[in-house]
Amino acid sequence: MAEGWGSAAFKARVDEVLHRFVAAEADLLAAVDPTLGPVAEQLEAAVAFGKRLRAAFCYWGWRAARQPDSDALVRAAASMELVHAAAVVHDDLIDDSPLRHGLPTAHVALGGAVRHHPRAADAARSLAMLVGDLLMSLAGQLFATSGLPAAYLGRARPLWATLARDLVAGECLEILHTGVTPDTTASLKVIRYKTAKYTVEQPLLIGGVLAGADDRLRAGFSSYGLPLGEAFQLRDDLLGLFGETRHTGKANADDVHGHRPTALLAETWRIAGADEREQLRALLGRPDLDADDVEAVREVMRRLKAPDRVESMIAARVEEALGALHELDVPAPAAHALTGLAHSAAVRLS
Repeated sequence: MAEGWGSAAFKARVDEVLHRFVAAEADLLAAVDPTLGPVAEQLEAAVAFGKRLRAAFCYWGWRAARQPDSDALVRAAASMELVHAAAVVHDDLIDDSPLRHGLPTAHVALGGAVRHHPRAADAARSLAMLVGDLLMSLAGQLFATSGLPAAYLGRARPLWATLARDLVAGECLEILHTGVTPDTTASLKVIRYKTAKYTVEQPLLIGGVLAGADDRLRAGFSSYGLPLGEAFQLRDDLLGLFGETRHTGKANADDVHGHRPTALLAETWRIAGADEREQLRALLGRPDLDADDVEAVREVMRRLKAPDRVESMIAARVEEALGALHELDVPAPAAHALTGLAHSAAVRLS
């Protein structure tokens, strides 16, 4: 494979693992009863798209610890994408998001399977929840059956418990802070636990621990991974409101409709005057918001230069991550790939 990020060959390897593994599991699920067909379809749909960044961070965590390329490691790294797929299904369900990758989200798509149900919407949401649960279970299964030595897998097992706990903590914090007075410190904690850790830091650490990375390298992975993971989600905050749906594949008013605790909103609130705060109070979280209302929120943010402030936060975190990477003694291909990944994570349209 090419020794750098952006390699179509690497993504193709991960895609092949994911699609084959999940297709086999979907077939086993559908074989239980024909009515499970739509659920099995959503299982496969959950892994149909993706940049495979989490798998890449895991892979380069392994390579940075001076281990050679390995098909077994690629399988283990692909399990990080199943964690992400589970998180996405659950996140869309929690946020009641209608679109993902330009297609109906799982709980929307499953509505047709339960039209007969007396509480069809609730039933579709329940099915989606179970799809997410199964994806998380399959992540552990793919990791455990990757083909890596049992001793290697045993070293990384404690990190899985940490990953799951942090991810749940982040989702819970987002729910608990939704609709309350925006606060940048609280928003950044949500970002760190909901996204930053499982997107960059923990895949890197899992790859490194599988490879036998020492304490210094693991500390360096965290110093690189946490700020970069935060930059990744800060970019998502901006794309969530200012990105184009044709690029993001998501509805670009979700955060305003849901009054979610994004750093973009928190920074807007922090520098807003009394009149601007009153305007935001009247708009955020309203179920009947139209396009003009959402544009009014954008206009307040532009006027206060909140997007520029978030751009500065992204740039500072990427600089911090690359500074930490520069301090690490890792092979040149890994340093090159991790540098490219930093830019891929923070500078993107979707």
